Amino acid sequence: MALLNSQARQASADRAWAAISRFYEHCNNKKPGKKGYPRFQHDNRSVEYKTTGWKLEPDGKHLTFTDGCGIGTLRLVGNEKQSVATFPVQQIKRVRIVKRADGYYCQFCVQAQRRIEHSPTGRAVGIDLGLNAYYVDSDGNTVENPRHYRKAEQRLKRLHRRLSKKQKGSANRKKARKQLAKAYLKVSRQREDFARKTANALVTSHDLIAYEDLKIRDMVRNRHLSKSISDASWGTFLQWVKYYATVHAIPAIAVPPQFTSQDCSGCGTRVKKSLSVRTHICPACGLVLDRDENAAVNILHAGLCILFLMAFAGTLGHRGTSESSENASGQSAATRRSPRRKASKWAG
Repeated sequence: MALLNSQARQASADRAWAAISRFYEHCNNKKPGKKGYPRFQHDNRSVEYKTTGWKLEPDGKHLTFTDGCGIGTLRLVGNEKQSVATFPVQQIKRVRIVKRADGYYCQFCVQAQRRIEHSPTGRAVGIDLGLNAYYVDSDGNTVENPRHYRKAEQRLKRLHRRLSKKQKGSANRKKARKQLAKAYLKVSRQREDFARKTANALVTSHDLIAYEDLKIRDMVRNRHLSKSISDASWGTFLQWVKYYATVHAIPAIAVPPQFTSQDCSGCGTRVKKSLSVRTHICPACGLVLDRDENAAVNILHAGLCILFLMAFAGTLGHRGTSESSENASGQSAATRRSPRRKASKWAG
């Protein structure tokens, strides 16, 4: 440990203090459920360097660690289009070595602004996440649930049985444990890849996205649905939706999930139904619609209302400071009225 670069040791301490601070912050804010008590591990699977202790060769294919740990020079293998050599060395702020089940990986944290020129489509959408279908949108389109874990479950059980039969401490047990870890890693990567590609396709084809602000941590407490909810990986998908929405500079609005499936999207009448009822039938207006599509339409309506209220509140704030030519951030009146015009277009 003494031979490790001082900034690498500091980065490890920073992560520990961040976990402790986050725990006490959750306690002070009285966050419901688990507070995230820090879990300190004896053996870490990663080491992180900041701006010293490493040197990237000019070809961008070799990385040399210059501290006393004896890591030496590593050959970088990856996609040449995403090579870190395309960035100036001054923009590389952190370098991390991570151990996975199938080998070692090098991660680079690069300081760069990513902005994608979004092509306007004039389309707004609400999505209702589910288990039968991954999600149903307000236009009636569905995305199939891939069920990565369910498809790999039999093989995982077989590998678990094989591991349990090996003698502890033997080389065969290490091999069996490595095979099991690789199988779990494959499922994890499949989930991540699907969530990322699906979120990217959703954002690039719409100008506004509304989704339910689900409490997934509370939902997985249902012992009948917990495995399926975890397999769907909704949290990862929503993280990518919010990320791509930020990159494309379009609004992604979280909507309270209460009564989105019960209220009629045609007239607003509350029609109570159990989870087993998959068709919405409104006795007031006669609307017959798939349950999830009805919820997606309600989510879109709620998202548009929230967007309009946010724009209206911003306009009121500007009116309160109309006596001066500029507000505290230096914006003029012309720049503050643009969000309201956008909101009125969506409301229409």
